[in-house]
Amino acid sequence: MYIPKYFQMKDEHEMFRFMVHHSFATLVSQSSSGLVASHLPLTVKVDDRVLYGHFAKANSQWQGLDGQRVLVIFHGPHSYISSSWYETKDAVPTWNYTAVHVKGTLQLLQDEALIDDCLRELIDKYEAPNSSYRYDAVDSKYIASLKKGIVAFKIDIESLDGKAKLSQNHSNERQQLVIEQLKNTNDPESIAIAKLMEQNKD
Repeated sequence: MYIPKYFQMKDEHEMFRFMVHHSFATLVSQSSSGLVASHLPLTVKVDDRVLYGHFAKANSQWQGLDGQRVLVIFHGPHSYISSSWYETKDAVPTWNYTAVHVKGTLQLLQDEALIDDCLRELIDKYEAPNSSYRYDAVDSKYIASLKKGIVAFKIDIESLDGKAKLSQNHSNERQQLVIEQLKNTNDPESIAIAKLMEQNKD
């Protein structure tokens, strides 16, 4: 990922927080037929520097993937930035966005207890606190039958690259103009970018 120095995320803790918050990611790998990608919810284990997830067994990306280095892309909010918002017409539009790239080695999991832990943690994260659904309350035979249809994996994180393109290469005055315009939209992504720009200015 191309990262000019003023857009670079330098704080590793910030990148891990980003990954935990934006945990639906794109996993890219190389196969015999070329590049292949899947969009997957991942569990981020910060202290262990590991990602956990699973493929549908029918998804052929997992085949031959054990022990390979992969790229995982975590996507944050993004928004079009119109040059009409600037104080001058001598400008061009751009796009503000946030993303973190992870490179690491993928290993397929065989340990049933570990796979259960991964599935339980993934479900607990996304179920509402008052949800009546609990992984451990589902019939174990039913769970066992469904697990035959997935392939679980872990990725040992080797490197992190984060980018927060938030108009840092423009003046504070111009950044404020952009923030005001973004806030006036009804687009959640644009509003999220405006909030990140405000935080970045603090």
